[in-house]
This record gives sequence, C-alpha cells and structure tokens, in this order.
Amino acid sequence: MELLRYGTSPRRLAWSIAVGFAIGINPLLGSTTLLSLAIAGLFRLNLVASQLATHLSYPLEIVLFYVFIRAGNRLFHTGHLPLHRDALLSAVRHHPIDTTKLLWTWEWHALIVWAAASLIAVPILVAILTPALARLETTLHFEPPPDPA
Repeated sequence: MELLRYGTSPRRLAWSIAVGFAIGINPLLGSTTLLSLAIAGLFRLNLVASQLATHLSYPLEIVLFYVFIRAGNRLFHTGHLPLHRDALLSAVRHHPIDTTKLLWTWEWHALIVWAAASLIAVPILVAILTPALARLETTLHFEPPPDPA
C-alpha cells in the first residue's frame, strides 16, 4: 500500500490510475505493459498505480477490442473485418500482404477511436477518483509524502 501512494498526492495518484486504465484498454493487444511503463515514466506518474490499473483493466481490453474495431470501421468506412477464423485464415493464405495491410488499417482506425475515447474518459476518471482517493487518504491516516528538498 505504501508503494502505491509513495510520494504522490491523491490527484497525481488519480492521474496514474486513469492513464493506466486507458492504456490497459487500448486495442493494440500485447502493448499495454510497455506502453504503461513508458507513459508513466515520461509523465512521472506512479508506476505501481499505473501498472496495477493497466493489468486490472485487461478483461475490459478483450471486450472493448471488438467495440473499437467496429467503431473504427463505421467511422472510416473500412468495411467488415473477417473475424471468423476460417475467413481470416483463407485471406492470410491467399493474400498475405493485402490481409496484413487491411489488418493494420483496421487496427490504426481502432486506435484512433480509442485515443478519442481516452481523451474524454481520463479527465472524467480523474475528476471522480481524486476526491475518492483524498477521502481514502484521510480515512486511512496516511502520512504525507516526504519532502524531496
């Protein structure tokens, strides 16, 4: 618990959790841990809180993957993604380069939808989490973080 809140305010912790959550649901499967570490390090967020939120959101990432793909299809009029196993395997066997290009097109369209949704969701999550974490800090009587000076 100390590592989770070490050297951070409730607001900073809320940002760490919200950003970790947003990264955790991105539709680029397999990228969440490294992306979360990079963003948390870049913005000096709490690494433990960010990683925890990223990994706890994994089940939602799987559920939302299809949602982001479909939303990207509708937004960019890409066409239907052949998610049926046989259709996808047939496309890969007969047209591997074209299939790879199409898959990346669907993926980056999904990433744009995810980024737009994250730009809206993260500040909302921070607004909700900050007072809740401040109350939790008061209730649990944590000592303030050490002064870096």
